[in-house]
Amino acid sequence: MKVIAITRPGGPEVLELAERPDPVAGPGECLIRVAASGINRPDVLQRKGAYPPPPGASDLPGLEVAGDIVAGDAEALAAHGFKLGDQVCALVNGGGYAELCTAPIGQCLPVPAGWTLTQAATLPETCFTVWANVFDRAGLQAGEALLIHGGSSGIGVTAIQIAKALGARVLVTVGSADKAEACKALGADVAINYREQDFVAEAKAATGGRGVDVILDMVAGDYIGRGVQALAEDGRLTLIAVQGGVKSDFDAGLVLRKRLTITGSTLRPRSAAFKAALARSLRDKVWPLIEAGQIRPVIYREVSAAQAAEAHALMESNQHIGKIVLNW
Repeated sequence: MKVIAITRPGGPEVLELAERPDPVAGPGECLIRVAASGINRPDVLQRKGAYPPPPGASDLPGLEVAGDIVAGDAEALAAHGFKLGDQVCALVNGGGYAELCTAPIGQCLPVPAGWTLTQAATLPETCFTVWANVFDRAGLQAGEALLIHGGSSGIGVTAIQIAKALGARVLVTVGSADKAEACKALGADVAINYREQDFVAEAKAATGGRGVDVILDMVAGDYIGRGVQALAEDGRLTLIAVQGGVKSDFDAGLVLRKRLTITGSTLRPRSAAFKAALARSLRDKVWPLIEAGQIRPVIYREVSAAQAAEAHALMESNQHIGKIVLNW
């Protein structure tokens, strides 16, 4: 099979088209003929040598795919309602930048009705991450206010749409006017340009001074301290990345007085059972919203797999709104 391999740690140019033996599905797994692979920030970190795959995972990058099931554990497939030939999207621990990829069957979801395989490849990493952090860990409820940092990212556009569909008020931070408009078009109630506005002041102004209930933070650094100021009483901040650095100062007194929760998680190292439980929640809670048209795909650019280096360079430029997808 053809794959995109990381030849050495470095810039986008270290991604090269190569050939590898076809993988074989083990117990509880299926083999997917990949039509499209989503690109995510962890892929970039892995390429740089900063995010190694977990033990037993493929060394190839790629955490989400969509395609046809061509082989697999027949009993497990049947138990999850799948069969050979079904079109699925899947969250994987690695190996997604390839023509063939194995996936735990519990981490597969059907391609939503009306969605193409390319569109479906944008769903797993973002949906699993948003559900695990915004809804499971932070417990966002209908009627509450959610602040999303990086609102125009793949994670951001997913979080906006799911949160709005489930009845939350949504605020986002973005770096430009066009990104602000794009987020509003997806349902964001307030878009804050962090280059020109203080998100703490804007979040408080938009909530009558009380602050937001939940913050989805992929920045960290000094955003943690500012997030503590922006949260309402009993607010929750959930951290999913540290693009702004791992060190932060914050007012511990505010955490005490406002009864705040600061939490965080990474998805890739979690167990197959944990991810399968997330998949069941998504199938029950989110897939009906997708098929009802309340959540739509947001693809910034599709590129051929051979252009993976260009796709990574585009992601690192931070120009994109939504997802970048490799087509095989």
